[in-house]
Amino acid sequence: MPPVLIPFIVIFGLALLLLLCSIRIVSQATEVIVERLGKYKKTWSAGIHVLVPIFERIVNRVTLKEQVLDTPPQPVITSDNVTMQIDAVVYFRIFDAKMYTYGVVNPVEALANLTATTLRNIVGELSLDESLTSRDTINGKMQVILDKETDPWGIKVIRVEIKNIMPPADIREAMEAEMRAERTRRETLLQAEGHKQAAITRAEGDKQAMILQAEGERDARIARAEGEAKAVFLAKKAEADGIRELVAASPTAAVLELKQYEALVKMCNGKAAKLIIPTDAVKTVSRDVIFSETTGLGDATKSAPDTPAEKVADPCCDEEDYAAEKARDSAK
Repeated sequence: MPPVLIPFIVIFGLALLLLLCSIRIVSQATEVIVERLGKYKKTWSAGIHVLVPIFERIVNRVTLKEQVLDTPPQPVITSDNVTMQIDAVVYFRIFDAKMYTYGVVNPVEALANLTATTLRNIVGELSLDESLTSRDTINGKMQVILDKETDPWGIKVIRVEIKNIMPPADIREAMEAEMRAERTRRETLLQAEGHKQAAITRAEGDKQAMILQAEGERDARIARAEGEAKAVFLAKKAEADGIRELVAASPTAAVLELKQYEALVKMCNGKAAKLIIPTDAVKTVSRDVIFSETTGLGDATKSAPDTPAEKVADPCCDEEDYAAEKARDSAK
């Protein structure tokens, strides 16, 4: 190689090396801030770029991905003078790399401090109970305030979440005692309501059972009464049919008298009984009925005379009964 070409080769090599060192590759979801002679020049997005040596330099590499800022617990005083420890989580992303680079020194630390102060201001307007039950309200207010305040920094606050709310130990103990008392009260109310419903159900069951029993007894009595009435009706109908048959047969006086005596025998029914037969019946029997030989009255009786014989006073009978009987005979 001629000695004259050596300087050109060296210069070409140095230029090529310098060019290769000036090539920069920017990744996806990343932006690069470039300054020329200490002044903002441009913002590189994803792709291949060339940096002018000596005159230009890369100031900051900014990621456009969503980021999470977990703030440490902060002492916060509520409106009713209760000091609590509250920490929050902030989700944000950078929408402008230039504003993020030149807007504020250490933007993430500035966002953390702004989150702490905003949280104190919002919770300080609420009481302890409101702070514990208004997480959504606190989250919404903080997101609106932080998003508005960080716009000049090129930061977009997407959402804010309260992570932990830790009241003092004595407050926690009081809250736990209150919770246990409330749950005990609910349990007592539920048990009382259960006993009440059970008692009502038992009473309703007893009522229905009594109603059904009464209806059953009523139906049974009605059925028995209807049966007895029907039996009586049939018995009376049978008697009426027997009487009609007897009338249709045109019985003689002797047969009728015999039926009378059969009825008397049935009335006795084999028991020790005393029958009082009227005198007229005795006379009629003596005149018309044929008795058997066992009665000792003969085969037949004569007709009674038109004028009844005067009765002889019976010393064993009462005079008044005799006089009444004589009067009846005279009337006939």
